Amino acid sequence: MHPTISLEPTDGPDAADEPIRLLVVEDSELDYELLLRSLRRQHLAPDSIRVEDEDGLRAALASHAWDAVISDHHLPRFSSGEALRIVRASGFDLPFIIVSGTIGEEAAVAAMQAGADDYLIKGRLARLGPALRNALSAASARRERGAAQQALAESERRLRALTDHLQQAVEDERAAIAREVHDDVGGMLTALRFDLSWIERHGEEAVRTRARQGLDTLNQAVLAVQRIMRNLRPPALDAGIVAALDFLVQQFSSRTGIDTQLTSNRERIEVSEQVAITVYRVAQESLTNVGKHAQARRARLDLVVQDDTLSLEISDDGIGIRAADIDKPGSFGLRGLTERVRQVHGWIDVAVGERRGAVMLTIPLTQQAASRLMDETDA
Repeated sequence: MHPTISLEPTDGPDAADEPIRLLVVEDSELDYELLLRSLRRQHLAPDSIRVEDEDGLRAALASHAWDAVISDHHLPRFSSGEALRIVRASGFDLPFIIVSGTIGEEAAVAAMQAGADDYLIKGRLARLGPALRNALSAASARRERGAAQQALAESERRLRALTDHLQQAVEDERAAIAREVHDDVGGMLTALRFDLSWIERHGEEAVRTRARQGLDTLNQAVLAVQRIMRNLRPPALDAGIVAALDFLVQQFSSRTGIDTQLTSNRERIEVSEQVAITVYRVAQESLTNVGKHAQARRARLDLVVQDDTLSLEISDDGIGIRAADIDKPGSFGLRGLTERVRQVHGWIDVAVGERRGAVMLTIPLTQQAASRLMDETDA
């Protein structure tokens, strides 16, 4: 390894000169001195080190902070291409300028495509100062964009973490409210039923008539409470996701008149509570959209578990979904489902078309299935 050579400016920098820390890859000390003098004439005050080979370059990158790198193209045991790869691999976003007397146009284009910021001929260094300033400005803009992108990514990560927390908090609160409605309101309605039944049996005719009317109202209240409890936390989930979806389909078909069928390749599917709730909510929201917007006569849910992957397709024969319907302001149903599904490492695909609506949910049930699906997506 050749020792590094440090050359301090012989003349003190003018007050208007811009200080710059330069790492120069050059085997000729004379060319190195000419380069520095040219920079001083262009009102730059270089604080620099010269290296000649890979070891010297790596050591300099590790031991000092630099503003830019200038490299000769051909050296006895090194080249600008190798130097550029080392600088880029170091993780530092440093401007890299090639200054050489032997580089051809084809090699220069290849160097620019590989990430070099500029190239100059050694005998024409008048453009070196402007080239360095432009490269420094571009590097600063890249760092600012990188910092902004990193800040945005961190903000999105925090937002998703908050969304995940809120989704879970909502489900927990729904379950708690459903239990309270069942225990407290359900208990009071049951007691009221006993009282009204006693009055109906023992009261005078006018009282018995009013008691029967009260019982009819009470029955409607019980049905409303049951409906609210099902929406908060479907009791059918305790019997499994297949049973819960079957109950949801029956209720939807009865309420809307839309002929809705469920098919599944398994009678019972063992999944976590979070996955079960996610599948149910996707089906519930999708059917709600069918009932509100699709103008459909028939709908179908196909539930399949294969290769440790759960798939649910909700389709209908209605007017379909337009891209504008998904992206329109205030349309949070599918967006909310997308975030909910992401929590269980799944995704939703929505078929956009004019004649048929379809929502496809895919959830890997094991880490191996998630890795396999990711590989298939990347391929």
